[in-house]
Amino acid sequence: MLKEFKDFIMRGNVVDMAIGIVVGAAFGTVVKSFVNNILMPPIGLLLGGRDFSDLFVVLKAGTTPGPYATIEAAKKAGATIWPWGVFINDVVMFLIIAFAIFLVVKAINNMKKKEEEAPAAPPEPSAEEKLLGEIRDLLANK
Repeated sequence: MLKEFKDFIMRGNVVDMAIGIVVGAAFGTVVKSFVNNILMPPIGLLLGGRDFSDLFVVLKAGTTPGPYATIEAAKKAGATIWPWGVFINDVVMFLIIAFAIFLVVKAINNMKKKEEEAPAAPPEPSAEEKLLGEIRDLLANK
């Protein structure tokens, strides 16, 4: 059973999938950092200098009455909130990741298409065809 497990793990597909998951997780971290630290601060500046991820609506005040400066302050007060800024950040991250995956799939499909379009080498003539060709050439020389 251990040998079967080792054979399963060492198959190319499983190793490729594991590498893809690790690289995908790292890519997700980079995209999250890009969205939170590069893309959203200018958008937040346009919205009055607020951190975009701290935009929320209080649905029900907590034990301490609002207004609450941050999501954490609202949660600490026990308020029920709707953190729509965090949702927008997550949607932007999803769109960036989806677009990157689209570009990768498109590049792979283009490479496959070029391989399919490349003309295959003509098949080698069979022994009978070679013999008939020699007979044709001999008859043509007479």
